[in-house]
Amino acid sequence: MPEFTSPTLILLLWAVLGYGIGSISFGILLARVFGLGDLRQIGSGNIGATNVLRTGNKTAALLTLLLDAGKGGIIVLLARWFAGEDAAQIGGLAAFLGHCFPVWLKFQGGKGVATYFGILFALSLLVGAIAGALWLTVAAVTRYSSLAALIVAGWLPVIVVVLNLGPFGILLAGLGILIYIRHRPNIKNLKNGTESKIGQKG
Repeated sequence: MPEFTSPTLILLLWAVLGYGIGSISFGILLARVFGLGDLRQIGSGNIGATNVLRTGNKTAALLTLLLDAGKGGIIVLLARWFAGEDAAQIGGLAAFLGHCFPVWLKFQGGKGVATYFGILFALSLLVGAIAGALWLTVAAVTRYSSLAALIVAGWLPVIVVVLNLGPFGILLAGLGILIYIRHRPNIKNLKNGTESKIGQKG
């Protein structure tokens, strides 16, 4: 956990900026641009890159992935540059909350995995690389994006604390809990054997 040294108003500013940028739903916007229809009526109804991929449009899915990750990462980097590590973590958390609970969509947003990874890589390239390698391994073996995300979210805080990779343990634990909450339907589907696999169309 970082030492909180920035003024409260500065932290609040980055929280508001983080939430605002995080709440931009790129999946929905790109689905409209590419003529894919209402993303919330396709596949799982999620607004993230995995569900965009279920439309069969790989370009739109890739752009959604990059933009959703980028909005988390850019807030962390800007907040760290202008304010400090405390503002970076507050901004990152707010961006994640904005993606998952955007006011523009009546707080019914995405599951936050791409934004989570953008935050991770901005916090620490090493932490992001470890998370990415773990996700890719699980996803390649199981073809379940949700399972890979859940394993990363559950184990990464432990890895960071045990290996002393940075003052990110509490933030990652909080983000991990939120990812598990957002993935409750996926957890149920995994147990029932009905979860969609990567690349499977809705």
